Amino acid sequence: MPLLTRNVPTPVAIQVRAGAVAGLTPLLADGRISSGGRVAVAVGPGQGDDIAAEVQRTVPSATVMSINSGSLDGALELIGYLRAGWYDAVVGIGGGKTLDAAKYAASMAGLPFVAVATNLSNDGLASPVASLESHGRKASFGVHTPIAVFVDIDYVRDAPVRHTRSGIGDVVSNLSAVADWQLSGAVNGEPVDGLAVALARTAAEALVSRTDAIDDDGFLSTLAESLIMSGIAMTVAGSSRPCSGACHEISHALDASHGSPGLHGEQVGLGALFASWLRGDAALVEAIDRCLERFGLPRVPADLGLSIDDFCAAVMEAPETRPDRFTILEHLAMDKQQIRERVDAFTATFGR
Repeated sequence: MPLLTRNVPTPVAIQVRAGAVAGLTPLLADGRISSGGRVAVAVGPGQGDDIAAEVQRTVPSATVMSINSGSLDGALELIGYLRAGWYDAVVGIGGGKTLDAAKYAASMAGLPFVAVATNLSNDGLASPVASLESHGRKASFGVHTPIAVFVDIDYVRDAPVRHTRSGIGDVVSNLSAVADWQLSGAVNGEPVDGLAVALARTAAEALVSRTDAIDDDGFLSTLAESLIMSGIAMTVAGSSRPCSGACHEISHALDASHGSPGLHGEQVGLGALFASWLRGDAALVEAIDRCLERFGLPRVPADLGLSIDDFCAAVMEAPETRPDRFTILEHLAMDKQQIRERVDAFTATFGR
């Protein structure tokens, strides 16, 4: 019998709106996730404490746990707590680092995961990937897709605007990541999933075309939906491929060699502009550059406090961060001198 459809795991509940956190309690209590409300609530620093306190007031059986956000050690510590108790689900509350650590722990403990975002700094909200730091390097781990995602615009609006800008950079980098995937398809015959491409590209284009302010509810809702759609694109692809190309390789190299000079979305946004410029895609370069400039995101290495030498070193090291991935960097296979020439020309073109 021919295969006519495919099943893609997605969250059973997605709420993006002001006051969305109010819907968390009935979701946990209605039997789909936890009929008795016996959940582990993992929070990091920041606004998560307020939400966790509200959850504990309304769901007395919930247990609140503070975690070391973003580190593999913190996630492993949380796994120990989860295995020592008995929980129906894990609720992660906070920013991207907190959600990644809680998502990994929930997956390793075999528990459903509910993501409650207090800022929109990256596309990990609904993705099957957790990015965690270990021994000074960031690594990506495959995890289960969250069973529910909540984004409360009231909390997002109160988060540092730099985190919102980072989310914009992460979504817009999809355009470059998709182009890298299609390049690999053309050069190496790598299979390219059309549905994953459509989701990732649509998520980015939804932001690029908006003209409202970064703190408008409509813009924040679109950004949240684009980040969630990016995560679903990765689920469809079975990897981070539709949202991660040379842009992310460069960012991983910056994390490893320069201690993460910017937020993730700031770094991948710059990487996306550089990679698209290397590919000579004028339309894509114009779209990405216009968006980065409009929202005040880094466009040249100096915007991240990096020297030309620093950025060249990251570009040289970038392919080693994902040896299984083919992007414009692997395609050009530039030596040190060629990289310097390209980076000099890029900086001269986009420097303010």
